[in-house]
Amino acid sequence: MEVLTEITNVEFGKMINSAASALQDNAEKINKLNVFPVPDGDTGTNMTLSMASGAEYERAEDDTSLGSLAKATSKGLLMGARGNSGVILSQIFRGFANSVDGKQTLSARDFADALMGGAETAYKAVMKPTEGTILTVIREAAAAANRAAKQTEDVVEVMHETLDAAEKALAKTPDLLPALKEVGVVDSGGQGLVIVFQAFYGALSGEEIISGNVDNAGLEAMIQSMHNAGVQGDLDPQDIKYGYCTEIMVDIAQGTTYDKDFDYDTFYNYLAGLGDSLLVINDDEVVKVHVHTENPGAVIEWGTHFGSLRKVKVDNMRNQQAEAAEKADKQREAEAEQAAAKDLAVVTIATGAGMQKLFKDAGVTTVLDGEQAPSTADLVSAVNGTGAKQVIILPNDSNIFMAADQAVDLTDMPTAVVRTKTQQQGLTAMVLGYNPEGQLDQTVDAMSGTISDIKSGSVTTSVRDTNIKGLEIHDGDSIGILDGEIVVAKPNADIEAAAKALLEKMLDDDSELVTIYFGLEGNSDLADAIVSYGESLDDELEFEIHDGGQPLYPILLSVE
Repeated sequence: MEVLTEITNVEFGKMINSAASALQDNAEKINKLNVFPVPDGDTGTNMTLSMASGAEYERAEDDTSLGSLAKATSKGLLMGARGNSGVILSQIFRGFANSVDGKQTLSARDFADALMGGAETAYKAVMKPTEGTILTVIREAAAAANRAAKQTEDVVEVMHETLDAAEKALAKTPDLLPALKEVGVVDSGGQGLVIVFQAFYGALSGEEIISGNVDNAGLEAMIQSMHNAGVQGDLDPQDIKYGYCTEIMVDIAQGTTYDKDFDYDTFYNYLAGLGDSLLVINDDEVVKVHVHTENPGAVIEWGTHFGSLRKVKVDNMRNQQAEAAEKADKQREAEAEQAAAKDLAVVTIATGAGMQKLFKDAGVTTVLDGEQAPSTADLVSAVNGTGAKQVIILPNDSNIFMAADQAVDLTDMPTAVVRTKTQQQGLTAMVLGYNPEGQLDQTVDAMSGTISDIKSGSVTTSVRDTNIKGLEIHDGDSIGILDGEIVVAKPNADIEAAAKALLEKMLDDDSELVTIYFGLEGNSDLADAIVSYGESLDDELEFEIHDGGQPLYPILLSVE
C-alpha cells in the first residue's frame, strides 16, 4: 500500500462524514450496550446526532482549509451535542481542532498531537473522570498514536495503531468499571468512539465501507436533525436557498429505469451539486437520500438511473418555515409575558404531556420535550428565549448534565443548573424551592436543597436478560428502579407487582407523602391499586395521583 504522509482537507472531510455514517449504521448496537436493561438507552442515538451536526457544519464551511474544517466540525459537535456521550465526543474534537488550528495539512505527528489534545480536553471537561469509559478509550488511543508517530510518517499506519489501541481499551472497560463487568457489556460511549476510529481508518486506507440498515429509527432522527439545521430560528422563508426537502429510497439495480451501476462517490457528488444538507446512506440493496434542493425532479430522476424508486417525499420548506415562524412568534409572546412578571425563569426537560403540564403549572417558563435528549443548541435557544434576566436549567436526567453545563457558558444571561436527576426531583424543586423573584444563587441553593428530601422510583420493562447486584432479570420482566438502582424484578411483565414492591422499598419511618405518576402504559386503576397497597403498609401516608402521560415508564413514584 502506498504510504500516505499527510491528511489533506479532502481526507479530513471523508473521515468526518464516514464517522457520521458509521455511527448512524451502528446506533442501535450502541444503544443496546446500556448497563441497565431499560428501553430508553440512547447513547448511540445521541452520538449519531451529535456527529451528524459536526459533519453538517464541516460540509457547510466556506473556508476549506483543514484547520477551519476541524474548527467547524468542533462547533457543530458542540451545538449538536446530546447526552453526556455526545458532549464528551464534542470535547475530543474541540481539543483536536485547537491543536490543528491554522494548519493546511496534517502529518503523522500533527495527527497524533491532535488526538492527544482531544484526550486532554475531554478529561478536563469531566469533573470526576471515570476509567472504563470513553475517556479511557481516547486516552489509550491517543497514547498509541503518539508512539506510532515516533516510528513512522505514514498517517494510515498511525491510524491503524490508534484503532488497535482503542479496540483493546474498549475490551478492557468491563475490568475497569464493575457495573459493566457485572452485566457483561463494554462501555457504550467507548464503543461509539471505536466506531468513529474505524471510519477514520477506512477513509484514510481506502477501505471505506458504507453499510447498515437504512430503515432504522436512528437514521430517521439523523435526517430530522439535518433537516432542522437548514430550517430553524427566525429565518425568513424567502431566504431559504434550497426550498424543497427531498427524500428518496432506491432499490439498487432494480426496475426498468436502471441503467447505471451504483458507485457511492459518483452518486453522492452529483447530488452534492443540487443542494445542501445532503445525506446518502446505502447497503448492497438500498440507497436512501435526504437533500435540500431547488430541483427535486433532478434528484428523483438521478435515483431512477440506479434502480427502482421505493419511496419519494418532497416537502416545501418555505411553507414549513412560515408556519413554524408563526407558531414560534406566538410561543415567544406567551413566554415573554410569563417571564416579564419574573426576574428568574426556569427551563426544564420533561417527557409526557401530563408531566410537561405539571411543570408549567409549577411555574416553569419553557419545557423541552425529553423523548430525545436536547442538544446544547436546544438548551441555549430555550434559555435565550425566556426573556428573563436570569435562568435556571432543570435537566431531570443526569445524561443531560454536561450539555446543560455547556449551555450555561453559551447563553446571553446569568444561568445555572440545578442537577435534578429525575422528573420527580424537578417537580419537587419547583414546588418547594423556586422563587420567581429571587436571586439566582440563593434560588439554586434552595432548589438543590430539596432534592435530598425525595426518593425517586420508576417501573419499566426489561429489554434483555442480565444480572445486577445478584438480582436476576429476564427480558420482559417488570423492573423497579430506586434512585438509579434496580431493586425489583417481577416476571410476566407484572407492572402492579413491581410497583408495589418498589413502593415498599421506598418507604421508611419518615415517609409522609407518596406521589404517583401513571404513564401511557399505566392507568388510574393501577395507581389506585398502588395507593391501596401503600395504605395497608402505613395508614398515615398521604397520596397524590397524576396522569403523567410518560412513555416507557408506566409508573413513576416519589416519596417525601
